Amino acid sequence: MIIKNAKIYTPEHTFRTGDLIIREGRIVYGAAPEQGEEVLDADGAYALPGLVDIHFHGAVGHDFCDGDEAGLQAIADFEASKGVLAICPATMTFSEEILNGIMDMAAAHKNGSGADLVGINMEGPYISPSKIGAQNPKYVQGADVGMFHRLQARSGGLIKLVDIAPEEPGNLDFIRACSEEVRISIAHTCTDYATAKEAFAAGASHMTHLYNAMPGITHREPGPIIAALEDHAEVELITDGVHIHPAMVRFTFNTFGDDRVILIADSMMACGLPDGSYSLGGQAVTVRGPRATLTEHPDVIAGSATCLYDCMRHAVKEMGVPLESAVRAASENPAKSIGVDSDYGSLAAGRYGNVILADEDLNILTVVQKGKVISSAQ
Repeated sequence: MIIKNAKIYTPEHTFRTGDLIIREGRIVYGAAPEQGEEVLDADGAYALPGLVDIHFHGAVGHDFCDGDEAGLQAIADFEASKGVLAICPATMTFSEEILNGIMDMAAAHKNGSGADLVGINMEGPYISPSKIGAQNPKYVQGADVGMFHRLQARSGGLIKLVDIAPEEPGNLDFIRACSEEVRISIAHTCTDYATAKEAFAAGASHMTHLYNAMPGITHREPGPIIAALEDHAEVELITDGVHIHPAMVRFTFNTFGDDRVILIADSMMACGLPDGSYSLGGQAVTVRGPRATLTEHPDVIAGSATCLYDCMRHAVKEMGVPLESAVRAASENPAKSIGVDSDYGSLAAGRYGNVILADEDLNILTVVQKGKVISSAQ
């Protein structure tokens, strides 16, 4: 396939007008057109890399933690239609027995269609019982190296992220033991600045949904956010317009830099569906517009109802984030974070031909996966 006349997002994080050539599913540069090759005229549209979501729970009525292959396939198909072509869905706080079934299902999944399953984000159960958010307190436990290794074996090595509250007993030891084999993220935590610094020194390098379910910043108690800034951690942001004020989103890009910010959806099963009653981690959730909250505790946000592409678009159109920075944070940065950037997250030579064509208002026109059109607004 040749995509002609596009404003291409380059590996240098700028735009240039030109053509993209995709051969055998991957991007090539400097090749001559071949006879009979499919030509797609972008007519000046943006050509963006397929997005990579490393933290979300579900969509279109399905949750990754249902452990159901048909549900995972429905999620993958929906995400691909929204330009998210690589997914690393998150587990909730559950027992090892329940997590076993989820890992088995993921290991058996074949990436035949829809977004490619490229990893698993283990958001629970090694979190703080005092910062539970929408997680299930019944299953919270201390970090367990043996349990992680057993789950990783069942998943076929798919676990790419493990979330940790470092202040809980024994959890720093887990970071020291496992940070060489999986990325460790500070999450759902009451940690202070000093303990967060210990966690980063021990090998943590990531922050889960920054600002949410963690202490904030004050002048005498700087907390984990300042520790993350000083130790050059990468940080997740949910830019759905509910979780974080636009000024804080701009502040984060300006302070951490667009090479260390990762946009995530943190979406639950209501994503792609109308307002109503749903569930997350076995708890009832009520969705009204973009806001999802626990039904019994309406002041507790329960993930989002917005896909990653719309979060990225919202960051640009409503929050004042430069397009080049938002695209980087939704594609290249998450791909690098979980180690799949040799295949996903950019339009560099050799990467999969995963391309989103979007108009000036960032409406999706066409989604191309590995050189084949899979979705079109026409």
